[in-house]
Amino acid sequence: MPDFWMSSGYYLLKRTADNQLAVTDDYLRAYFNRPEVVPVEESCDAERALHAALMEAPRRTVTPAELLRIEDEDARENYEIVLNFRDHLLRHGTIEAAYAALFKLDGPVEPVRLAPIFLDQMVHVILRGLLEGCEDPFRLRAAELLFRSQKVTIQDGNIMLADEEVIDLYASTGGFGDLGRLIVEAQTPLRQIDLDVMTEGNMHDYWERADRFDMVLDITFGRPGLDALCRVLEVWIAHFVGADVRIGPVQSISDDRWSWHVGLDSVSTNILNELYEGQEVSEERLADILSLFRLEFRDANAMLPQLAGRPIYLGLAKGENELLRVKPQNLLVNLPLAETV
Repeated sequence: MPDFWMSSGYYLLKRTADNQLAVTDDYLRAYFNRPEVVPVEESCDAERALHAALMEAPRRTVTPAELLRIEDEDARENYEIVLNFRDHLLRHGTIEAAYAALFKLDGPVEPVRLAPIFLDQMVHVILRGLLEGCEDPFRLRAAELLFRSQKVTIQDGNIMLADEEVIDLYASTGGFGDLGRLIVEAQTPLRQIDLDVMTEGNMHDYWERADRFDMVLDITFGRPGLDALCRVLEVWIAHFVGADVRIGPVQSISDDRWSWHVGLDSVSTNILNELYEGQEVSEERLADILSLFRLEFRDANAMLPQLAGRPIYLGLAKGENELLRVKPQNLLVNLPLAETV
């Protein structure tokens, strides 16, 4: 199978016996080689020395005194942020354990402040491992929703998702890099560049452009993109909580015994809460709902006894500026799982 998502750093990690992703020195070195941390021409000797020491021994302890010797305040702060993330990874040993510790999956929530980008990067590399050997480009593109925000466009009832960062790049450069940016700033019209919507006819193009994140996903009801998202969510849940579930899209919730729901983002969470409580929700807000899903546990014993056998409803909705920001952790902390002794 062609490789994909080289940008995730998956190839720098090792698998443990229980199929987790173990943190390695090379993975840590990749963070010390980020543009925010690697020394530049203006870097002081102390910063250069610290960077060289960390590249040699990425797990070494860094004292407050070493950080204070860095003259540039921004560089010092960047080191603190990356080292905080590194220490969090090392405390837990695997990417999954480090991620779970942030959301009380295996005990109390760990009071760690991480840059949002690090959270997305953990999800990215975990999904890369989970989708190893996947032959369906639709699933890979759908998985991007869990770690990259999407710009939503609705036309004639069709729901199209394009990567927010890619859209912003095209808006500022027309897709022509620095030259395009200069032209845009000069307010000179550029040739219109259309992003490709993934179809069964062109889906195999994804393998060559996986790290460009530039294919549009159609998640209209009944289309392959929405089904692919369901399969990704199933794998995500199974990996973290060990529950075997089946998820499918529904067009509405018609259930007099509606008992439990989970929003896949903050907007759908609020809307579903209000509907469940019987509150009046405006048509304008209801229009923000992009999709609804029905989740069923294959083993009813894995659920809270009072909910055994009942379906769980999921929601997906766009927010301000037509953006969709999925929070995959919601599926791990809000499902009605049976208590374990």
